[in-house]
Amino acid sequence: MDHPAAARTGPARLRRAREQQHQGRGPRRRAAVTALVRAALIAVGLVTVYYVLPLDGRGTAGTSALLACGLLLVVGVFWWEVRAIVSSPYPRLKAVETLAATLALFVLLFAGAYFLLEHSTPGSFSEPLTKTDSLYFTLTTFSTVGYGDIVARSQTARVLTMFQMLGGVLLVGVAARILAGAVQAGLRRQGREPSDDSPHRPEG
Repeated sequence: MDHPAAARTGPARLRRAREQQHQGRGPRRRAAVTALVRAALIAVGLVTVYYVLPLDGRGTAGTSALLACGLLLVVGVFWWEVRAIVSSPYPRLKAVETLAATLALFVLLFAGAYFLLEHSTPGSFSEPLTKTDSLYFTLTTFSTVGYGDIVARSQTARVLTMFQMLGGVLLVGVAARILAGAVQAGLRRQGREPSDDSPHRPEG
């Protein structure tokens, strides 16, 4: 026969557990909102810098050097953020920020390279490119939509476009897997279940 004290403490413990779970939802929701806002601000900030930055008509060698340095910057930022994911209290939310920053840097880097290439070597594309045209071409290439209204004509432009295609495949495949591994490592480090940083965890 169950002890009366145990019968009384059982529901009390259950209520306390539910209260603690309910109290934990507030910080998780705030962290989720903060992460989404920060990711949006990162993307908007980088796009603003892209449009404000005075890109001159440097030669093909200068464009290649700028692209190489930019890609190194993308890799460096990505690995820095991966380490931050592992130590973050909300690894999945930090991964969203990392993905936003990496994607924005990657897309804007190639958009700037296309813009510089067209202005240093006119005729590299089927029409003169503004910054918006360059960004449009980069996004259609990255998303594999390829409307065909703007196409690469010169060999340099086609090689650059192929590099973007290859980088996009690596970003979607390899980088996404690395981010997922970092998230799992962060959760294991804290001894938490995979859904602990979700702002809407269902009650059991």
